[in-house]
Amino acid sequence: MSKNAGKYVVLILNAVLSGIMISVGGAVYLLCENKIIGSFLFSFGLFTIVQRGFALYTGKVGYIPENSPVYIIEVIVTLIGNAIGTAFAAVMLQQTRFSQTLCEKAELCMTAKTGDTIVSQLILGAFCGMLMYLAVDNAKECRKRNADISLVLGISIPVMIFIICGFNHSIADTFYMFMAGTFPIDMPYILTVAAGNAIGGMMMPLVKKITSS
Repeated sequence: MSKNAGKYVVLILNAVLSGIMISVGGAVYLLCENKIIGSFLFSFGLFTIVQRGFALYTGKVGYIPENSPVYIIEVIVTLIGNAIGTAFAAVMLQQTRFSQTLCEKAELCMTAKTGDTIVSQLILGAFCGMLMYLAVDNAKECRKRNADISLVLGISIPVMIFIICGFNHSIADTFYMFMAGTFPIDMPYILTVAAGNAIGGMMMPLVKKITSS
C-alpha cells in the first residue's frame, strides 16, 4: 500500500469513528427530555473527536482556506467516512429496545428540517458551521495554553448553542436521516446543509486570510 493510500485509509477509519461519536451524541439528545442537558451531553461526541484526533467534516471544512487544494480531498473523504459511521450507528441502534423511540423522534426532526426552505437550510447550516469551526479552533488555542477548563467549555458551549438554536449539522442530520429511514430521499437536504456548514466554517478563516494579506 502506498503512503498516500495508507493515509486515506487511516483518515476514513477516523472519520467513521467520528460519525459514530456524533451519532451517540444525537441519540442521547433524542432520548433526553431536557433540551439543555441533552445539548450538553451531545457535546461529548465532539469533545471525544477533538481529544482523540478523529476526523469530522464540520471540524475540517473550515480550514480549507488555510490549506492547499489537495486538502479538499481530505474533507470529502472525511464526509464520506462520517456518513458511513452514522449509517452503522443507526443500523445498530435500530436493533435495540430504543429503536422505536429514536426512529419516531428522528422522523419528527427530519420532517421539520426538510420541510424548511433551501435558503433557510443553508443559513442554519452556515451558523452551525461557524460554531463548529470555533469549537475546534477553541480547542486548538486552549491546548497551546494548557487551559483544560477553557477547552471543555470552548467545545461544549458552541455545540449547545447550535443545538438549542436549531441550527443544521450535516453529520448529526445524516444520523437522524438513517435513524428515520428516509435515506436516500433526504440526501438533497443533507448536501444543502453540508454546503451551508462549509460556508459558515470558512467565513472566519477567509476574513483572517484577507485581512492579514
